[in-house]
Amino acid sequence: MKPLIENHELELKYKEGNGAWTYHLIIPNTANIEGKWGSLKVSGWIDNYKIEELNLAPLKNQDKMISINKEIRKSIGKSAGEMVNVTLSLKNKNQSLSDAIIRESFNDAGVLKHFQSLNELDQSEILTDINSMRSEDNKIEKLNDYINRFLSFISK
Repeated sequence: MKPLIENHELELKYKEGNGAWTYHLIIPNTANIEGKWGSLKVSGWIDNYKIEELNLAPLKNQDKMISINKEIRKSIGKSAGEMVNVTLSLKNKNQSLSDAIIRESFNDAGVLKHFQSLNELDQSEILTDINSMRSEDNKIEKLNDYINRFLSFISK
């Protein structure tokens, strides 16, 4: 799945008294993404912090934003006004193949070690790519494509 934003420097914003949204990032070029609160989830990276799933907050006729909680800020060592490197992908609403099931499939096919040898960002992008397929059949087909690619690397 193509990231919403990839290796983009964004300012960590601060708006006093804004509840969970006191610290946040505005994600550029997201104003036209349709969805209500809770239906838009993102995963990816903020500096060296892996985002498994965050809500992308819809704002009327504006780019969406994500909340940056204390745990994330502490982990990346950043505060209001500082720049962070952001890579985020919109998670598919119908993700039904869990990461554990995909990893188990890789293990059964004998390619798990190759998958694990990839860096975390590449692993995350592969998992997202598999789950970006609309139907279960297409997800399984994409999973098999990756297995075959990994097998071709291993057999060399």
